[in-house]
Amino acid sequence: MPQVNVMESPRSWLSPRSRAVVAQACADGSCGTDAAQSGEGSNTYPFVYAIRNIEIRIPSLGVEKEFVQASGRTDTAGLTDQQTLHSVLTSPQNRYLTRQVCWVMTIEGLDTYLLQPRESADFDLLLEAVRANPGRLDLDVVVGVRGPIAPPSLCNGLTVPIVGFSQIYSFDRDTFVKAVPVPQGIESEAFVPTVGELFDRFLKMVDNAGGTDEHRAMNYLATRYPVVYNLAADRFSAGYGLESIETSPSRLSGTRRMVNVSFVFVHRQTNVPERYSVRVDVTEEFPFLSSTLTPAPYIER
Repeated sequence: MPQVNVMESPRSWLSPRSRAVVAQACADGSCGTDAAQSGEGSNTYPFVYAIRNIEIRIPSLGVEKEFVQASGRTDTAGLTDQQTLHSVLTSPQNRYLTRQVCWVMTIEGLDTYLLQPRESADFDLLLEAVRANPGRLDLDVVVGVRGPIAPPSLCNGLTVPIVGFSQIYSFDRDTFVKAVPVPQGIESEAFVPTVGELFDRFLKMVDNAGGTDEHRAMNYLATRYPVVYNLAADRFSAGYGLESIETSPSRLSGTRRMVNVSFVFVHRQTNVPERYSVRVDVTEEFPFLSSTLTPAPYIER
């Protein structure tokens, strides 16, 4: 898996076509980027750890016509439009089309990122996000580095940040919820709804585009740390409800950036609050735990 070189130009991983388009746009003074967005002039990168959906867009009339011709060479009788799209793109002879279409990540229905692999082999990860029979609960997790804003000429007028991704996980919500290990002493029938409710709370956090340290920490916990679901199930069984999920920069942050994520539960009869916190290191592209989930003093905010 490719790692980030903090001295690398944020445009060096762009595809040759994208690099040429961005260079031309910047030469015209319309590339739409700045140092904060591209990482230029900084020793750190704006990383992304986002959860939502990957969609395909046709960038130009020429690519649209080429796709129609490729469809004509593929046996698509009886297939729906989405099944046809899946069949065409996953055919080895049509692999070149995966480099011509736009791969867009949408969050809450808004076009948020334009995705590009940092190595050609990673197109396979994008293809896994193309479902022959998609459902409304399908989800994709994108881990990568945010680069410059795409110029309008790159993807049919779409101007959103380009993300060079290192990893993509594609799954559907119900499969994920059922895959979280059930802790001892808790019935599966009670645990699965708990996981589903807490996972949905993570997804519905306001403006969570996975681009800030706080949101990256929460999205990491939601997808990679089942202990938070065990905690919620335990507190629910004790008569508590989840009041809030809070984040704050850790006081231990120094040469590394760390975020405290706290889960506040309130007893439904006594209104007594409890707080549990975990610390996540978000310095690099891939977040990781800096401390385990433990009780923390409750302070009225």
